[in-house]
Amino acid sequence: MNLRIDWFCWGTWKTASYNTSWCLIGCSLGDFGTIAYFQFMEISWPVWAIMCLAIINGLITSIILETIILSRQMFLSLAFKTAIGMSLISMIAMEAAMNITDVILTGGAILKWSIIPFMLFAGFITPLPYNYWRLKVLGKACH
Repeated sequence: MNLRIDWFCWGTWKTASYNTSWCLIGCSLGDFGTIAYFQFMEISWPVWAIMCLAIINGLITSIILETIILSRQMFLSLAFKTAIGMSLISMIAMEAAMNITDVILTGGAILKWSIIPFMLFAGFITPLPYNYWRLKVLGKACH
């Protein structure tokens, strides 16, 4: 396997960015929904527990969204298997980046309209190079 890759292939960056965006939508739905639930219901859990649950829910919603998208192209069972086979490394990095950004900027598991763009940016930019590499070297997209 060639360890040196071309990091300046704009077509691959475009595809990796598109794929990462879909993943970000799925992950942020579960992640933000979990944080919002605890925040609005005023449930007092430790920040780390809320963030762990938010990450798990983000992974689940991402897999569900991907299954729905892929089910338009293939049988539902195959779409689910493909969604499960997505890069968990990419999704976990995305989730961790969003949640770490939230804690750094708010001091806890708190959603604020002014912070959400920073969380989304961190969640997008963190796995993007990995998704590019995976697409360029392995020919595998996360979507």
